[in-house]
Amino acid sequence: MPQLEIRNLFADYAPGIPVLKDVTLDVEEGDIIGIIGPSGSGKSTLMRVLIGLLQPVSGSVKIDDISIEFGNKADLRKLRDRMAIVFQQYNLFQNMTVLRNVMIAPLKIKREPPKEVEERAKEILERVGLADKLDAYPDQLSGGQQQRVAIARALTLQPEILLLDEVTSALDPELVNEVLDVIGKLSESGITMVLVSHEMGFIREVSNRVVMMADGKIVETGPPSQIFEAPETERCREFISNILRH
Repeated sequence: MPQLEIRNLFADYAPGIPVLKDVTLDVEEGDIIGIIGPSGSGKSTLMRVLIGLLQPVSGSVKIDDISIEFGNKADLRKLRDRMAIVFQQYNLFQNMTVLRNVMIAPLKIKREPPKEVEERAKEILERVGLADKLDAYPDQLSGGQQQRVAIARALTLQPEILLLDEVTSALDPELVNEVLDVIGKLSESGITMVLVSHEMGFIREVSNRVVMMADGKIVETGPPSQIFEAPETERCREFISNILRH
């Protein structure tokens, strides 16, 4: 049984203009799924649907065989208890320290004991290389450091599945590797991850399965060796060829 089961998912931003078209995907526990494809292919939309920010038109999503009703607030709470997302924009509270930014969601949303949350937050900030920045404010950090705070904030919620949506896209090139290094270490921890990225070398390195999307559909799915060396569909061959050429 897949940990995350997506079946025949359709979604749109305006009636009659579909963004996702019949998307079906299984994610097993511990999978690192890399999603690639051209801009506008529906990758980020899929992530927004999975975290409950966009209600699908039709189709189903199950976690451990439990169906999620996206119009039901209780179901959305259950979903977000088990899944967290990091976006390309950091969305940190500028008036809060790094430690407070990382603690705020478990304290306010899950009502967890402050001492327990603080201990966990400090441990996670150490894991992402920010143990010396607990009392710093976001405007005192580089973009890479702010994105690592955002990752720590998501991890402090103790998700079973972590979604990463173009988390390096807003960074200067020299800051990208520090974030990718953190994600690489996370990939060895056993947490299930679904990541959208244009960093093809990184996707190839950390993913055990790659999903190629185009025009709102999944075009091809397979191990990195297949997708990057011997794609089976013409659309995937064309995309990979264009990427490698540049």
